Amino acid sequence: MRDAMRRMTAAALVLAALAAPTGLTATPSHAQPAAWPSRPVTVIVPFTAGGGADLVARAVADHLTSALGQSFVIDNRGGAGGNIAGAAAAKAAPDGYTLFFGSTGPTATNILMYKSLSFDPRRDFAPIVLVAKTPVIIVARPDAPFASLKEMLAYAKANPGKLTSAFPGNGTLGHITGVLLNQQAGIDIKHVQYRGGGAIINDLLGGHIDLSMDAMSPYVPLAQEGKIRALAVSTAVRASQLPDVPTVAESGLPGFDASVWYCLLAPTGVPADAVDKLNAEVNAYLKTPKAQELLDRLSAIAGGGTPAELKAFIDGEIDKWGPVVKAAKIEF
Repeated sequence: MRDAMRRMTAAALVLAALAAPTGLTATPSHAQPAAWPSRPVTVIVPFTAGGGADLVARAVADHLTSALGQSFVIDNRGGAGGNIAGAAAAKAAPDGYTLFFGSTGPTATNILMYKSLSFDPRRDFAPIVLVAKTPVIIVARPDAPFASLKEMLAYAKANPGKLTSAFPGNGTLGHITGVLLNQQAGIDIKHVQYRGGGAIINDLLGGHIDLSMDAMSPYVPLAQEGKIRALAVSTAVRASQLPDVPTVAESGLPGFDASVWYCLLAPTGVPADAVDKLNAEVNAYLKTPKAQELLDRLSAIAGGGTPAELKAFIDGEIDKWGPVVKAAKIEF
């Protein structure tokens, strides 16, 4: 008897559930996801803490934290030319909660040099915004027999193989900028690899090396004090820290452009609203006096623009440097 009653009660409960209004049972399946961002966001940076790129990344993250109401946390992962950080970011979930503060190497040139790269920046990242560019500067020893890039090019053509130029590591932008200069100017400057910028500066000041092509910031005070000769900057526009120093393009090589640059990316498949918000806020930040002061201090030029413009820029960088890297036989 009791078993029969239990079966009747269970049947009644099932019928009651089936008869319940559909809106009550359907409500959970129609719940809307929380607007992005609803929790902290990680920004992977391919450099150790304290350098110029890290400072820019942290400034951008601080602005996004204030503007979007969630913490943007920096995760420094230096090493392997940026490939460790790039691989980690490329494999992250495309939910908008992991971003990549990309740079020239892991975002463009490394795919041309590393045969076993585990990610493809064109395939694995969604572009968000170009953040900044830092020029490569071409400098000469203080007693060099030329005072401008035009004069240096003429001297190099008249004395093939005589000039030496330092660069800080195989495959760095200073290295491939020198190769590009040789190609476009039809000259033969011998490139000498150093382990770091400090040794380059010492040998430049001591007259042991003729030229250096390197990231601009450490050379600015020396050029301002007249201890070295700043011949040209490699970006399309002059640097505000050295306004009297012409660009390479102004010095006889139209279209020449080589820079260390930084951008914000996300794993491919990131929600469009996250990209839109990030793009708008970074563009807004780059227009502020605070951003301009920081970039000036780091000898950098503000970026900006749309995701589509960043994609075209990255594609153009890969296309530009491909023949240069191949000609220099740079391979890891």
